[in-house]
Amino acid sequence: MWFEIVCGLVIYKVFRRLIYGGDADDIPDVDSKHSDLSFAVARRLEKSHGGKAYVGLRIPDPDTSSRKHIEIVLVTKREVMVVAVRSFSGFVDVAKDGGWVCSKDGKRSEAHPDPVEEVTKQLIILEAYLEQRGVSLPKGHLIGRVILPNPNCRTSYSVDSQPEVIPFDKWSELKSESKGGLSSWIKDALRVRSKA
Repeated sequence: MWFEIVCGLVIYKVFRRLIYGGDADDIPDVDSKHSDLSFAVARRLEKSHGGKAYVGLRIPDPDTSSRKHIEIVLVTKREVMVVAVRSFSGFVDVAKDGGWVCSKDGKRSEAHPDPVEEVTKQLIILEAYLEQRGVSLPKGHLIGRVILPNPNCRTSYSVDSQPEVIPFDKWSELKSESKGGLSSWIKDALRVRSKA
């Protein structure tokens, strides 16, 4: 009996590899630290923006006939946000080819694909998926963000000036959404007064 099960699994894998041109069950290389970081970012986004965060979604991509991994999708009353978390350490700059380069200790540098471009592609895939399911979102309600939560990450102006990028200093200033009440009303009233 065990022999038949093992043979069946082997035949299934070979058949699947022949049809899909590779292992269709590939999951992006994500270690447990990155996974923990994604869940921590998702919890913080839920507290600050409200809504519900979904981590590790795999959405079908009709162009490649495979599934694309989306790290975090935050659904709120106002918007749907696709989030990529990159825990880069060192100085991050945009390379000549458009990717990002992370330099550590001024000596070695690591090249990474442009996460803003990746998030933009994920937005297109998610929007097409939602439209196939009968959900159409108004323009501007589907947005993408790249969060750099590592305190050892320093960004160049070319990275920091991109509106989709949230570097560590902006990430650390992110506060939870207030629940209302008298104290928040007083703070809002004082803010309006001071601006006038």
